[in-house]
Amino acid sequence: MSDQKSQQNRPRKQGGPGTKPQGKQPYRPHRKPEKDPVRFLAFEALRAVDERDAYANLVLPPLLKKAREKNEGFDGRDAALATELVYGTLRRQGTYDAIVAACIDRPLREVDPPVLDVLALGAHQLLGTRIPTHAAVSASVDLARLVLGEGRAKFVNAVLRKISRQDLDTWVEQVAPPYDEDAEQHLAVVHSHPRWIVSALWDALGGGRAGIEDLLEADNERPEVTLVARPGRSTTEELLDVLGEESGLPGRWSPHAVRMAEGGEPGALDAVRDGRAGVQDEGSQLVAAALANAPVEGRDERWLDGCAGPGGKAALLAALATGRGAVLLASEKQPHRARLVEQALAGNPGPYQVIAADGTRPPWLPGTFDRVLVDVPCSGLGALRRRPEARWRRRPEDLEGFAPLQRGLLREALKAVRVGGVVGYATCSPHLAETRTVVDDVIRGRGAGNEPFEVEWVDARPLMPGVSALGDGPDVQLWPHVHGTDAMYLAVLRRVA
Repeated sequence: MSDQKSQQNRPRKQGGPGTKPQGKQPYRPHRKPEKDPVRFLAFEALRAVDERDAYANLVLPPLLKKAREKNEGFDGRDAALATELVYGTLRRQGTYDAIVAACIDRPLREVDPPVLDVLALGAHQLLGTRIPTHAAVSASVDLARLVLGEGRAKFVNAVLRKISRQDLDTWVEQVAPPYDEDAEQHLAVVHSHPRWIVSALWDALGGGRAGIEDLLEADNERPEVTLVARPGRSTTEELLDVLGEESGLPGRWSPHAVRMAEGGEPGALDAVRDGRAGVQDEGSQLVAAALANAPVEGRDERWLDGCAGPGGKAALLAALATGRGAVLLASEKQPHRARLVEQALAGNPGPYQVIAADGTRPPWLPGTFDRVLVDVPCSGLGALRRRPEARWRRRPEDLEGFAPLQRGLLREALKAVRVGGVVGYATCSPHLAETRTVVDDVIRGRGAGNEPFEVEWVDARPLMPGVSALGDGPDVQLWPHVHGTDAMYLAVLRRVA
């Protein structure tokens, strides 16, 4: 199955002409469709993701709140089903598109995007949940009649009946090319990732088939909700006591982490509402703590988070800095994100400062800081399990757009730190073009008019005590399938001149 017939030609925002039903499938509407609040909500969320380039994790909560307010019977089970339908459909969209493409006689680009969303929702119910076949088809056709009209509902009915004749494994065997003939496209269809991302992740990971399959599978799993207890403001013991043994577990690696049981609501905890704790992936916690753990020569008073928005790492750094009598400056270019940083740091017991400033044209003097962290804007390929829609939104050329910014931020970070101080360069991406390549280019002065920096690599592995499988160093790459974290990257450099 080629990319030309499946995901890469899926229309976005505006599709082609309305698609007509194929074949003579039975379709006998016998009643006016009732609005199913769960499936209608899921459809609304998918349309927002497609039409507005929204993120499901931002769209879904207000939709769920609205549904609870409008429908007295909308309960926790309904919310859980709606969440599963949205995230499950987005994660498996590439696989479902390939299956839908095998059931129609025209390219996906000629099918309107709203029709594809209804089909993907139906396919997920048929192939990715335990919802009975008749219920999945019936509910999907009712949704189609409500949001698409009778004509296109007939098409939805015909396609879903075709899909229902085989299970997921059988369909995948049919639509994916054999691994021995085209390994990358096989993995792309089976594990629902664009081919270019499969290739990039495989290059970054290295090794054979087992590792890349484990990574792609991990991207399709629902991530845990992880809390951070901000030092001096709350403790893991406090959070674990509040959650209880059935709802809370210690973090795997970070001394500040607590994992919540599935279905837990972080906003219900007083410590989270008060800002004494927050929601933060354990990989992000490890990066911030590693920078704080790195040895510096001489004073240790001034810390900088040069890309602080939305504030998770900055809040942890501020708490750690306060515990040592140091002060954090949190800088964020976008004013609205700088306000989020202020909210995250509000209540920190020690001094700190938040400013809106461009880290590539900084207002501070060279050599001002003892520790600097730059968690640079990137493709986000390390957090695909949290933002599954990003895999379909990103393109290879996006990396070219990030590259100048990433290099500029690291160059200015190295200028901002004093001799003997340390810089942490972090990304939520394992892509080699965003990780080691950026660091090597900057310290070697590659690029017109750029001077090399006199630095030494700091081995980042001891800065994450207890964390296993950190590779050969000196930089660190975390992995979802190995560490249970987002795929965070960290390089630590010390200025020597």
